[in-house]
Amino acid sequence: MGLKEVEKIYQPIIETVDILQADTQVDYFDALIETMDNLLTGEVQVEAGHPSVEVQAQLKEKYATIDLDALDKRDARLLMQLLLLQGYRVEKIQANHQMTPDTIGILVAYLIEKIVALPAQAKILDLGVGTANLLVTVLNQLKNSNLHGYGVDNDDTLLTLASIMVNLTKAPVELFHQDAMDPILVNEADLVIGDFPVGYYPIDEKVKGMETAAQEGHSYAHHLMIEKAVTQMKAGAWGIFVLPAGLFESKQAKLLLNYVQEHAYLQGMLNLPQELFQDKAAQKAILILQKKGGQSKQGQPILLGSFPSLKDNRAFNQFLAQIDAWKQANFK
Repeated sequence: MGLKEVEKIYQPIIETVDILQADTQVDYFDALIETMDNLLTGEVQVEAGHPSVEVQAQLKEKYATIDLDALDKRDARLLMQLLLLQGYRVEKIQANHQMTPDTIGILVAYLIEKIVALPAQAKILDLGVGTANLLVTVLNQLKNSNLHGYGVDNDDTLLTLASIMVNLTKAPVELFHQDAMDPILVNEADLVIGDFPVGYYPIDEKVKGMETAAQEGHSYAHHLMIEKAVTQMKAGAWGIFVLPAGLFESKQAKLLLNYVQEHAYLQGMLNLPQELFQDKAAQKAILILQKKGGQSKQGQPILLGSFPSLKDNRAFNQFLAQIDAWKQANFK
C-alpha cells in the first residue's frame, strides 16, 4: 500500500481520537484504544452516556471512510507505529513505556536469524512485551511461518496497545497481563527476547530467593528479568535482550555476572549504533545469552563490539560479516 495510502487511514483515525478526547476527557492513549476497539468490533462503545448521540454520529461517519482490512501486515504495523508516535508527541511517556524502534528490532531479528537455530515450530517469549513492536518485528523478519509468540506485561494500557498491534497485523501472538516475576505459563521457550525496562523492582518480598536480587534495598528489574528469562528457556535455548550498554558496570553487576556464569553462556554483548540515542548515557546494547545444557557451548571468543553507524554501509557490512564468521567458527 505504501506510506501515502497508510496516511490516508491514519488521518481520519487521529481525527476520531481528537473527537473522543474532547467528548470523554480522556488522554490520547485511552482515546486511541477506544477508537481502535470501535473500528475492530464495528461498534461504537458507549459508557455513562459518552460519547453523546451527536458524537456517535460523527464517529460513525468517520469510521465509514476507514478500511483496516485493506492493510497488509507491514502497513498495519506502520499505521500502529505512527499512531503511537503521535501519542509520544502529545503525552509525557517515560522511556520504559515507549516502543522499541524498528531499527533495533531488525538488528535483533538479524542476530536471531544468523546465530539461533530455531526448531520448525518454535516458541518465542517476550517478557516485557510493551506495545509488542519488538516481538511483531522479529516474527515478521524471521522466515518461518510456524513461529508462535508470547508476550508478558503488567501495564494494562501497554498490553491493550499490544493487543491492537497483534490484531491489526494478524501476528501469531498470545498476550498475558501479569507481572513477569509471577509464575509464567510459557516455559521451555526456544527463544526469549526483550527490551527490558531499566530501574528498580519495587516489591522486595516477591523476589527474595532470586539469585540476582539485592541483599539490601531494591533489586534492578532488568537483572531480575534476565534471570527470569533464563529460567523460562529450555536447555540450550538463546536469549537476546536490549539492555543498557553499561549493564555490567553497575553496583549490582556482580550478582548478575555470577548468575550468568552459573546458568548460561555469555555469547555476546554488542553496542547499538550511537546515532540511535540522543544521550550517550542512554545508549543500549544487545546481550546474547545461551542457557547451559543440551548442545550449548561457549563461543570463542565472546562476541564483543559496537555496531558501526547505519550510514556507513561498508563498515556496517564488514561488521555483519564478522558476526557470520563467528557463527561459522563456533556453531556450524
